Amino acid sequence: MRIIHRKLLRDLISLKGQVTAIAVVLAAGVMTLIIAVTTLDAISLTQDRFYGDYRFADVFVDLKRAPEGLAERLREIPGVDHVETRVSAPVRVEVPGYPDPIRGKLLSIPDGRQPTLNQLHLREGSLPEPGRDDQMLISEPFSEAHDLRPGDTLTAIIRGRLTTMTVSGVALSPEFVYQIGPADLLPDYERFGVLWMNRRALANAFGMDGAFNNAVISLQEEADAASVIDAVDALLTRYGGTGAHDRDDQASHQFLSMELDQLRVMAIFLPTLFLGVAAFLLNVLMGRIVRTQRQQVAVLKAFGYSNGDMAVHYGLLTGLIVLIGLVAGVGLGAWAADALAAVYMEYFRFPAISFRLQPQVLLLAVAVASGAAALGTFHAVRGAVSLPPAEAMRPPAPETFRQGWLERSRLGRFLDQPTRIIVRNLLRHRMKSGLSVLGVGLSGALLLVGSYQFGAVDDMLDKQYRLMHTMDVSLYFSEPTSAHAVAGLLHKPGVHFVEGFRSVPVRLANDGRDYRTTILGMDAEPQLRRLIDTRGQRQRLPREGLVLTDYLADYLGVRPGGTVRVEVMEGHRRTLEVALAATVSEPVGVSAYMERRALNNLMREGPAISGVWLLTDESRHAELYDALWDAPRIASIGLIGEAEAAIRDYIDDTVLVMMGVLLLLAGSITFAVAYNNARIAFAERARELATLRVLGYTRGEVGWILLGEIAALTLLAIPLGWLLGTGFALALSEAMSTELFRVPFVITPRTYAFGAAGVLVATALSVLLILRRLRGLDMVSALKTVE
Repeated sequence: MRIIHRKLLRDLISLKGQVTAIAVVLAAGVMTLIIAVTTLDAISLTQDRFYGDYRFADVFVDLKRAPEGLAERLREIPGVDHVETRVSAPVRVEVPGYPDPIRGKLLSIPDGRQPTLNQLHLREGSLPEPGRDDQMLISEPFSEAHDLRPGDTLTAIIRGRLTTMTVSGVALSPEFVYQIGPADLLPDYERFGVLWMNRRALANAFGMDGAFNNAVISLQEEADAASVIDAVDALLTRYGGTGAHDRDDQASHQFLSMELDQLRVMAIFLPTLFLGVAAFLLNVLMGRIVRTQRQQVAVLKAFGYSNGDMAVHYGLLTGLIVLIGLVAGVGLGAWAADALAAVYMEYFRFPAISFRLQPQVLLLAVAVASGAAALGTFHAVRGAVSLPPAEAMRPPAPETFRQGWLERSRLGRFLDQPTRIIVRNLLRHRMKSGLSVLGVGLSGALLLVGSYQFGAVDDMLDKQYRLMHTMDVSLYFSEPTSAHAVAGLLHKPGVHFVEGFRSVPVRLANDGRDYRTTILGMDAEPQLRRLIDTRGQRQRLPREGLVLTDYLADYLGVRPGGTVRVEVMEGHRRTLEVALAATVSEPVGVSAYMERRALNNLMREGPAISGVWLLTDESRHAELYDALWDAPRIASIGLIGEAEAAIRDYIDDTVLVMMGVLLLLAGSITFAVAYNNARIAFAERARELATLRVLGYTRGEVGWILLGEIAALTLLAIPLGWLLGTGFALALSEAMSTELFRVPFVITPRTYAFGAAGVLVATALSVLLILRRLRGLDMVSALKTVE
């Protein structure tokens, strides 16, 4: 083994603490990269395979009723490949032993065979037998939630009639990868299920013989989806079409796409943050190693080692640190990504997930980590290479110091000698001190970002379900109903207050952008579905005009006072220009609002409502459900408390799990940074501290000089960490805002305290480790020089 390689091994052993600390930071960056990219890759690959194998449709449309003969005209539209007409209907379901109301979506399939599009993946059992009107296929999440198997029975209200159905099989569909009910944001497998019946049986039950009210369409390659959608709308408008749309507006695909977008943000933001800190630490470490080894460099060059040899030597040192971090990061990242993918499978239901660590992901991790290391060490390695042997043989020229403000001020008179040494050293080495403060500050910023999400998510959900959604139960009617229905519901068991609303599907457009949503018509001052502004103050609905959530208004590029093009997708289809009266701030979902009577006027109808919200006595819910079960006009019953629990569970399982990993990594990095700073400070000042001991300073005084300096740097770093962490948290909040959630930028004093406490604890642990070295300081060895 060449001498220079033996030196490399000795350096690794002597610097093992600092090498481990930096490897931890690198491993954290690589781990976050592997988690985000591998999970993203696994879900994307699984999605593409499921969509392709089971022929997921490209265009979807709902309508009132159209004759089956119209399907042939749909097939003749240029760009259309296949058309599948269906019967679709809401249904209420009762499972033996389950007390809460259950909503369902019934879809038809061809009698005894698979549909052409949106084919079903059978998990158990079989398709309903041809000619059977008492069999149905159920979705796997619903089956698991109620432990239903082929041969079990359940009760359904189909068009007002109580019907006992037998489960023929359990299936998954590419149309319901993310299985949510109407107006829901998250899956509730116990209270919503998707069910499939034979086309003839379902058509007979809903009076759809020879007709359809839903169609899915696949497109030819290179077909223009927009022109096909326009042609479909033109053909189906007279039949009550609510507007065809592509996959982007299909609920399951839309939510899955938003989740993938969040994973892409995390794959960029978090590794950049961690690896940036790692690059900075490598720069500090390698720079200080080169400074402390300048005489060794000179001797090696004097013995014939070239500049290239020295560059390779320090490059190998950096490379070995990177290798340690890569191996740890890839191993931990693959394990965590596998676990996280399993969590996602609870919400996004695929037949199987294609999880594997792709070679390109490994190459990306190597390239990113190596690039960060190269950027961090380039300056230090160049300094070692360019140092002439004759100059390197001499010790560094003594720095020129002059009397500072401390010596000239009254404060200096009240400080003891060790404390003056601390302050003087910090002021005379401003660059080195500044870099140390920046390193600790960055680690504290990572801690703050990790803890910020927990408090912000709680604030988001408290705002949504304590301040805005104060109802207990939501009811949706099968058809718009007279507002007089509110009075009748007031007499139901346990009902304290009833508030009606009108919901109308629309397409909003402005400045070349459009968005499908619903306009919710409410009382001018709604009590159970409050609107708030950006300051958290309740807002009254204006008599005229539209109110949008600020996220939707920003997307459409419209401000209060402007106008929005509203295309009504229900009843008398028409397009109107409606003024935007105001915006409201909501952390969950995007919506549009109008005063209910104004919306009724826009629809050219009387005082109609689409549903109601109830404030109820929870202890009487069983009586209330029994009473509502007998009302055939009620299409679905939603429980707000359960919706909140589902959202909290989803965030806990996905966002907060990722943030928990981030917090754990941030804590490791904080300790690594603090320990690295303490070790470097001790190595650089060992000779000076030994000299002070020889001159008669006690071990406590010498310890105070080192540890007091570390404490001062840490205290200076905490406010900087708060500032940097606030900026990182703001950037993360903006980057992860989606239509589903907008985590508010709320940092509480507790979050700042947590970040500071993490830095202080990490520094204290590092100091305890350094004290052992300080107690064993060999004054004779430390005072030896090579001059």
